[in-house]
Amino acid sequence: MNIKKIGLTALAASLVSVSANAGSMSVSGGASMNVTGHTGEGRDVGTSFTMGNQLTFTGSGELDNGLNVSLSFVLDQGDDAHTLGAAGGSSAPFDSHSVTVSSDAMGSLTLAGEGGTTATGAINKTAAGNLWDAFDGLGTLNGISFATDLLTTISAGANGLMYTTPELTEGLTLVGSYVPQGGNKEASTGYGVNYSGFDGLTINYATQDIIEARTAASTTGGDQDVMKVSYVYGSFTGTYSNSDYNAGTAAASSEASSYAVSYSVSDELSITYGSETFESGTAGDQDAEITGLSFAYTAGGMTLSGSMKDGENLVYGTGTVEDREQWTLGASFAF
Repeated sequence: MNIKKIGLTALAASLVSVSANAGSMSVSGGASMNVTGHTGEGRDVGTSFTMGNQLTFTGSGELDNGLNVSLSFVLDQGDDAHTLGAAGGSSAPFDSHSVTVSSDAMGSLTLAGEGGTTATGAINKTAAGNLWDAFDGLGTLNGISFATDLLTTISAGANGLMYTTPELTEGLTLVGSYVPQGGNKEASTGYGVNYSGFDGLTINYATQDIIEARTAASTTGGDQDVMKVSYVYGSFTGTYSNSDYNAGTAAASSEASSYAVSYSVSDELSITYGSETFESGTAGDQDAEITGLSFAYTAGGMTLSGSMKDGENLVYGTGTVEDREQWTLGASFAF
């Protein structure tokens, strides 16, 4: 939904000492209902129901010098409860928020107060769509818990800068990111390149400094390289991705490779099959493998979706307790 236009002169003046034309602010919302079930040895239990709800406020205005300034923040109850501490955390309403300054000549510069990303983080979702997330956090269930630093980029977060150049040639842009020093850790920088100048083809590559290894207490340094290639041909889309996490020692390093094939049955219905393989840096470990089949049907502002995911060797071993399956059904609404 939209709310009436309001002036953003005060916002612009606080950022740049020039006058600005009147801007506008809008608010959009989303809600979802989901049901999820896990199966596997010792995990044949009941289904769980969840819901999602959030509002995204976006304001923008153009300054007299041609710069565009935009502000975005999200209300999502309880999503970031820890920021308010134990006393008020259960109803913490604020989530990601950022300010972006841009123009055709300079590109765009974003300062994220929270929920920011980095050069690698911007493209680090696997080709299959992070199937691993269906099994991550099962630490109380036979110790299954993925090293999510491989797939989210450790240094992303509060008060980070992200810059994207204007189009240097057809379909070519460069990106750079900077996360300031904090928590007794050095600052982190990254850079990348995006190309979409050939019809149907998209190529992304980025590298990022990694300051922490696997735990907040570690000071092991390293880097992360992420590559993704996608090609659209008619109703088919094929995607491949690779994320290489090198933290200085073999045991602290790992690699994830993934592919996915999507088919658009119609403008409303699509089907996707994807696979992810995770290689541990520890000698003798087995590869963890996850496959998934999903569908999505969109009509108006409603999307119905479902998926089936199968995970094997989820703790890099061969025990049957490391094999899990998950199924989901969901309905999401945009308004």
